[in-house]
Amino acid sequence: MSRFAIALLAIPVCAAADRKPFTLEQIMSSAFPSGLAAAPAGGKIAWVENARGARNIWVAAPPAYAGRAVTAYKQDDGQEIAGLEWTPDGRSIVFVRGGAANNQGENPNPRSDPAGVEQAIWMVSADGGEPRRLAEGSSPTVSPQGAHVVFLRRNQIWRASLDGAEKPAQLMQARGQSGTPRWSPDGSKLAFVSSRGDHSFIGVYDVTAKTLQYVDPSIDRDVNPEWSPDGKEIAFMRSAAAGFGFGPQRTAASPWSIRVADVASGRGREIWKAEPGRGSAFSAVEAESQLLWGAGNHIVFPWERTGWKLLYSAPAAGGRATLLTPGEFEVEQVSLGADRKQVVFSSNQDDIDRRHIWRVPVAGGRPAAVTSGSGIAWAPVMTSDGASVAFFRSDARRPARAAIRVNAGAPRDFQPGSIPADFPSAALVEPEGVIFPAVDGMPIHGQLFLPKVPAGERRPGVLFFHGGSRRQMMLGWHNRDYYHNAYAFNQYLASQGYVVLSVNYRSGTGYGLDFREAINYGRRGASEFNDVLGGGIYLRGRADVDPKRIGLWGGSYGGYLTALGLARASDLFAAGVDLHGVHDWSARFSNFAPAATERVDSEAQRLALQSSPMASIRTWRSPVLLIHGDDDRNVAFSQSVELARALREQRVEFEQLVFPDEVHGFLTHSRWVEVFAASADFFDRRLAGKK
Repeated sequence: MSRFAIALLAIPVCAAADRKPFTLEQIMSSAFPSGLAAAPAGGKIAWVENARGARNIWVAAPPAYAGRAVTAYKQDDGQEIAGLEWTPDGRSIVFVRGGAANNQGENPNPRSDPAGVEQAIWMVSADGGEPRRLAEGSSPTVSPQGAHVVFLRRNQIWRASLDGAEKPAQLMQARGQSGTPRWSPDGSKLAFVSSRGDHSFIGVYDVTAKTLQYVDPSIDRDVNPEWSPDGKEIAFMRSAAAGFGFGPQRTAASPWSIRVADVASGRGREIWKAEPGRGSAFSAVEAESQLLWGAGNHIVFPWERTGWKLLYSAPAAGGRATLLTPGEFEVEQVSLGADRKQVVFSSNQDDIDRRHIWRVPVAGGRPAAVTSGSGIAWAPVMTSDGASVAFFRSDARRPARAAIRVNAGAPRDFQPGSIPADFPSAALVEPEGVIFPAVDGMPIHGQLFLPKVPAGERRPGVLFFHGGSRRQMMLGWHNRDYYHNAYAFNQYLASQGYVVLSVNYRSGTGYGLDFREAINYGRRGASEFNDVLGGGIYLRGRADVDPKRIGLWGGSYGGYLTALGLARASDLFAAGVDLHGVHDWSARFSNFAPAATERVDSEAQRLALQSSPMASIRTWRSPVLLIHGDDDRNVAFSQSVELARALREQRVEFEQLVFPDEVHGFLTHSRWVEVFAASADFFDRRLAGKK
């Protein structure tokens, strides 16, 4: 079979003839878990559950590991809970409630509460009870002695006592923007990143002496400070300043490096440097730090030398790096065990459109699988004794939930029976993995949701595009809340008779460096449009799809591709739903390309506009539903305002759903339900011919 042929993976479709219809409320009724945190002692695990918009902290303890809520927030108020930090004794949890301020200093207030909202540090007992407010701020880090917490407020580091005896106060006066605070093991010093625009330093504040120094300063960007176990040294990453993204960067003129600084003298040395070529430009994993200082003075870090994001280990004294995770796959989330001897990680090894959990010694050795099968598992953390691994998991029919594997036993949920009784698991389809050709021949992965339809009947088809673009949709419920919701809607559309194809277009993750850093993607040529067209042609060629009733939908970057498809190919795409999409790349320069890091010339502006839906507005004929919150901090609301103006001039039909005070990722559950109800109604009228 040629690479231009369509290859279907051997994943069965649920063909139950008696599937019962279900509502949007039912398919979106299950809680979404996030923020797993292991206690430093006692084996306890904490996480956050978002149940229909009510966010609460849950805790599970050995040996039963039965989950229970320790907070009791009841409202769908859009106030996030994150940043869980255990106290050293494992008796209390420090956390953040509320979202970060925008450029105008306004915290997310999606319910338009006239009393206002804040982002603040709170503490609650692991046994439950009334949480206690500690201070306004974010990014809490509890001291090793458990007496204080440092945190960020308006880009400076503050400190508060956990017992409330001291009034919160700014810890030090430091130029620039301070972030990433890290306590030394004995709690006597605090390392942090001092951002100065086009460069950054690693600062070290002596809490007792009240002195501040910057170790091994340079003209480059120094980030990700990591203390040595004895507290005498700090490892950090150094790289040259980079420009505005959304364009391929496969290599860097100056490869990134790892350095170690002696805290007493402030002098640093390079212990490892990426080789020229692949992997010379750094790409991060999801972790508390990109550098993990393990036992035996092994420093673990991600590198793309082979074209795949894998884990390596280098000696802190300097020397060659050892590949810990050999193969052609992507490591995504990483954490270090309490004994520093092992790391646990999620990857798509041997299962490219799913995620599984693995563990490997920091000194090297064969990785061992923690999870396997047809499910999806992510966000692993090891318990304090190192014997158990907690994580989140899902599959095609059962949504995300918290689980643990104790010793060598089988994984089990912290909350058996937590999925609502009327959740329609049995009625869901199992998406097929498909590979179809883009119009330029590149193989593109997707997930196909097939409804149960009579033989010979042609149904409307819908393409879905994720955001990011650094994302990957999978063959099951997703590991991010935004796409967990998107998966729910794709299942709902399939239940209503739509053939749905979720497209993992180029510039996304999961398929290697060259795929992610695709040539001419985004503002530098919109090469992803080849994948949009390829997906449309694939659906049009299916015997079960009506070629005149193909639509598309997506959010953020997916909204951009939705608009691009409608603007350039209205003859193929009959309608679309565009959630907070980018419509003019050239208007994004002022937000993301400071003059110090990139000279924006007229040619770059011209190419950015040509790569945008606005450049093809004259050929846009198909109707569109525009959805946007006007406190969006990722994509300016003006992107939808300007598109609507242009569509009016072209007399193109558009509908709109606007949420005052809502942000990019829709913080309230009711808004998500409203978004999908409006989208389903739009497709029913525009594609399915329903009144």
